[in-house]
Amino acid sequence: MSELPALPVTFRPNRTRAVLITVGVALFAVLTVVALTLPSAGPGERVTFVFTGLCFLGVLLMLSRPHVTADESGVTVVNLTTRRRLEWAEVLRVNLRQGDPWVSLDLADGTSLAAMGIQPGIARERAIADAAALRALAEKHGTGETVR
Repeated sequence: MSELPALPVTFRPNRTRAVLITVGVALFAVLTVVALTLPSAGPGERVTFVFTGLCFLGVLLMLSRPHVTADESGVTVVNLTTRRRLEWAEVLRVNLRQGDPWVSLDLADGTSLAAMGIQPGIARERAIADAAALRALAEKHGTGETVR
């Protein structure tokens, strides 16, 4: 990668996110219409249909949440239910190997952290470019060592 992205930058699987949100809203709308048009349904059944649609929408919105935001002082990794802030010095390596479902970060404390905001699902080339950009940022702002 010849040029680093301007900071702050947010990496997220935009296509996957668009599909999840679209399906969630459509499913909620269909279940709500079914609830309102069923002639023999009582109020409890109608509420159950709408509640089920809301549950599906909520789960799909949660699945669309992951992103990775890099700024001058570090990286914020937001996964399904967690958020973690890392200083650049804590990020030793950015990995996206063949077959990985998302990027993983090797950390200075010897652990690794999944960064689900960069995933090669339906936009493989974009994920590879985003992983390379995050790797270059980590090398520039981190320890100064080039790590592969």
